[in-house]
Formats: sequence, C-alpha cells, structure tokens
Amino acid sequence: MVGWLQLAFRGSVVRRALGYAIVVGAILISINHGDAILRGDLDATRWIRMGLTVLVPYCVSTLSSVGAIRAAGQAQSDPR
Repeated sequence: MVGWLQLAFRGSVVRRALGYAIVVGAILISINHGDAILRGDLDATRWIRMGLTVLVPYCVSTLSSVGAIRAAGQAQSDPR
C-alpha cells in the first residue's frame, strides 16, 4: 500500500490527474449542472456535488496511471 501511495503522489501522476480532472470535470459539470449554474441556483449541496464531479476523473486518472506504472515495472522485471 505504501508503494501504491508513493506512486499516486508522484508529481507526474498528480499533474496528469489534475489536468484530466479539470477538463473532464468541467465538461461533466456543464452537462449535469449547467442549467442550475445559468439560473444561479447554487446551494451548498450542489457545490459538493460539483466537487465530487471533479474528484471522479481525478481518481480514475490516478488509478489508471498507478496501474500502468506498476505494470510497466513488472514487465521490465519479467525476463520473458
């Protein structure tokens, strides 16, 4: 678990995940909450939901990046 977390907090992984979270999160927020944003209907619950909307692509990107790094490391150590 410690090794996984070290990879997850590696600078390149965090930067990649933040980039995807901003782009994909903005698209998802506009799809799911765009009408409320245009109406100005932004209560605390909606802000939390929008934050979670951005968190999901961050987590997906981090999980994918860590998995790819670990798989590449295993492929390099496998003598096949």
